[in-house]
Amino acid sequence: MGANLAAMRVIIDGVPEDERTASVSVFDWALIRGFGVFEVVRSYRGLLFRLERHLDRLALSAAALEIAMPERSALARDMDRVAAACGEGQVRVMLTGGGRDLAVAAAPRTIVMWEPLPVVPDRVRVIPVVAPWHPATDASGYPGVKWTSYAPNMVTTDRARRLGYDDALLITPGGVVLEGPTFTFAWVHRGRLETPSLDLGILPSITREVVIECCGRLGIEISEGHHPLDRVLASEEVIALSTVKQVVAVEQIGETHIPGGLVAGRLAAAFAAIVHDDTRGPRLDPVA
Repeated sequence: MGANLAAMRVIIDGVPEDERTASVSVFDWALIRGFGVFEVVRSYRGLLFRLERHLDRLALSAAALEIAMPERSALARDMDRVAAACGEGQVRVMLTGGGRDLAVAAAPRTIVMWEPLPVVPDRVRVIPVVAPWHPATDASGYPGVKWTSYAPNMVTTDRARRLGYDDALLITPGGVVLEGPTFTFAWVHRGRLETPSLDLGILPSITREVVIECCGRLGIEISEGHHPLDRVLASEEVIALSTVKQVVAVEQIGETHIPGGLVAGRLAAAFAAIVHDDTRGPRLDPVA
């Protein structure tokens, strides 16, 4: 972490805040009702990876909830400032919905903050969990929205960990594989990489996009679709994908041990090469 951490860990509405006192109104609907949207971007040595794609997704989420999107170049600059000051980690941006209490002014806020990376195991163990709240199970009209209403997902992760697993694998009541609480899945079936299709309402993961790019480079066939849990349990390899996890092999799903193979390692290496290529250049707008 850089020397500027205390002064540049949090920026709210374009203004750096002291990390110990940075705050938003308790009347903001982001707190009261989970009415807000967010993105998390990986910072490699202070350089943000695929920032523009994350901002594209943030704009779509904000439009779905009719939350005003800040001026894009200014938001990108604030995110870059925080990443440059703090270095390796992740940068979270949140757009709050503001308040509706006529007696208290609570305007929508734009929060940019740096966070340290959590510890990610080399191989993960997950437990299947039916997720009736997932967009795949209804016609809510909000597929792929990355909003702050993550309570069902977070309680699912906590329960999985209390049972001795690292996290959960969300499935529909009919047993169709969806995603993890904060990540997505892919698996190898007869040498081909398969992943749930976006029309299930899963989040359009940026890491998933990069892995598909990796498959193109490596000549690995890939397909998307609606697949039952049994198909995943019988696969040769299972892989968890996210901004934080990057590409991590799954070694166990429930009581089923996944044999593992070479594809996860090849994809992880190809992913690392793309990250290196995208973040190796000099910073165009250095932070003083």
